[in-house]
Amino acid sequence: MSHPILDPDTISWQGVHYLTLLSSAESKGALSITDSVSPPKSGPPRHIHHDADETFVLLSGDCTFWMAGETFDCGPGRTVFVPKGVEHTFQVSSDLPSRHLIILTPGGFEGFFAEMARHDYRIPEDMAAIEACAKAYDLTFTGPPLDA
Repeated sequence: MSHPILDPDTISWQGVHYLTLLSSAESKGALSITDSVSPPKSGPPRHIHHDADETFVLLSGDCTFWMAGETFDCGPGRTVFVPKGVEHTFQVSSDLPSRHLIILTPGGFEGFFAEMARHDYRIPEDMAAIEACAKAYDLTFTGPPLDA
């Protein structure tokens, strides 16, 4: 498996590197798998995927997850399953980056990362544009990142 920081197909957005390992097109819509490297203290705003289950497989680094009001820590070798419709977020809690696989079923969400990178949107400065784009991916932002 190629490392996302070194692979020429990597997409970078807000310091996070995303490499699509299996696209929705390749799986006929069944799922997508993205290899992600997130820097220390980074993490998305709270959000809900309305149409897809999301699974995180932590490969390196530690993360604090927040899911439906519950907070818990996870490290390498751990997996976190987030059912569709459940509010969640995470933050890299280690001093090292976190490398993790993001698996969405069904697939299609990998296009969101590409669109964010293409427009170089910034959080929180460009949240209106990000939220408008997120609607096309059945994603709703519901609150701030964990560090806010």
